[in-house]
Amino acid sequence: MLRLVMPQWLTILVDVAAWGAFHTISGYAAYRLGDDRLGRDGWLLRPRAFEARGTWYRQRLRIHRWKDRVPEAGGLFRGGVSKRRLPARDRAGLELFVRETRRAELAHWWCLACGPVFMLWNPPLASALLVTYGVAVNLPFVLIQRYNRFRTQGLIDKLALRGGSA
Repeated sequence: MLRLVMPQWLTILVDVAAWGAFHTISGYAAYRLGDDRLGRDGWLLRPRAFEARGTWYRQRLRIHRWKDRVPEAGGLFRGGVSKRRLPARDRAGLELFVRETRRAELAHWWCLACGPVFMLWNPPLASALLVTYGVAVNLPFVLIQRYNRFRTQGLIDKLALRGGSA
C-alpha cells in the first residue's frame, strides 16, 4: 500500500491535528443536522435485539455507574443541547432529548469511521494504535447515547399510555 512518508515528529503532529479535526468536524456536522433527520432511528441507530431496551448496557457494562463521569459536549455549539439532564420532563422535552442522543451517537460513529484514514501516512502498528484510540474514545459515548435513548423512549411510551408528565 502506498503511504505518505514524513518525519516522525511531523507524523505525530499530523495525527494529533487529524483526530482533533475529525472530532470537531463530525461534531459540527451532527450539530447542523435538522431535527427532521433525527426524528427516528435509521439503520445504524435502530435498537438491536440483544440490547433489550438498554437492559444489556446496565447489566453487562454497568453503564449507569460510569456514564456520568465522561465529558459531555452537547452544548458546545450555540443552540446545542447538553445531555447531562433532561431538558424538560414533558413529552416534548423527552422527545428533544431522544433526538439529541441520536445526534450525539451519529457524531461519534462518524468520528470513529475516520480511523482508517490514518493508514495513509502511518506504519501499520501506529495505524492500529490510532484506530484503537478512535474506538476507545468514541465507543463509550455511542453506548451511553444508546442506553439513554432507550431509557428515555421507555418514559415516552409510558407517557403515551398515561398522558401527562414524567
